[in-house]
Amino acid sequence: MAKETKADADATETAAPPKKSKKLLIIILIVVLLLVILGGGVAFLLIKKNKAQDGEEAKAAVEKTKQAPPVYVPLDAFTVNLVPENGEQFLQVLISVEVADAHVADTLKLYTPKLRNNVMLLLSSKKASELVSREGKENLAKDIRDLMNKVLGQGGGDHEKEPPVREVLFTSFIIQ
Repeated sequence: MAKETKADADATETAAPPKKSKKLLIIILIVVLLLVILGGGVAFLLIKKNKAQDGEEAKAAVEKTKQAPPVYVPLDAFTVNLVPENGEQFLQVLISVEVADAHVADTLKLYTPKLRNNVMLLLSSKKASELVSREGKENLAKDIRDLMNKVLGQGGGDHEKEPPVREVLFTSFIIQ
């Protein structure tokens, strides 16, 4: 019987390891699953934190541009003959241009000959009756601003960016 007892003991030992290996396998799977869940949670929190920081940086940049003082660039006087209606008439205008920043002011100065030419052509194509009213002057300022933005490269570029020339201001406006 001792032989049978040894055989029974061997059978019991052989049967026992599968039970332990199943428990071990289940424990390993649970640990791996917990690590995956924990890793996913950490990744989610890090991504959320980065997005929040990016949003704060964007808000800070917008606030900085809103708080920046305006940059004005005065241009030399424009004197042009207007389209004749009641005899010869001319227009003399002094313009200051509000730009996005000092970098744009430097760029505007580089393009001054082309800008002056295009503004002169625009002004000389107008009639005195078109420019006398407030609405006429506002429309002219808008046309000059659009013309300058086109020359400075804002024609079909990035629409999310602010245009280089924000506003055109008349500091003197004489029609004779």
